[in-house]
Amino acid sequence: MSAAHPRQYTIQGITRSGRTFRPSDWAERLAGALSSFRPGGTQSGPGSHIGYSPYCVPRVIDGVKCVIVNEALRGVEPMAWDFVMNFARDNELKVVEVTPPQA
Repeated sequence: MSAAHPRQYTIQGITRSGRTFRPSDWAERLAGALSSFRPGGTQSGPGSHIGYSPYCVPRVIDGVKCVIVNEALRGVEPMAWDFVMNFARDNELKVVEVTPPQA
């Protein structure tokens, strides 16, 4: 029996009222704020500050800015998980659980 994969959520840049969320770079800012949360902890050395955490990645899906958040972030840093999910709630952004492809 294989272990369950952590759930993933898409935070969409569309409010519950259907408006596009602003500023236009919100997804990059949010993912950038969480870029230090990585498997194995914070990295050091040249280039360690470049790139997003695999737990929180900005994407454009069907023309909508989004952030894909992996629930594994909760185990790494519960306060970071709360921060990103509260950001979505406080800004009334749509959050959708991603259904992983079946093997």
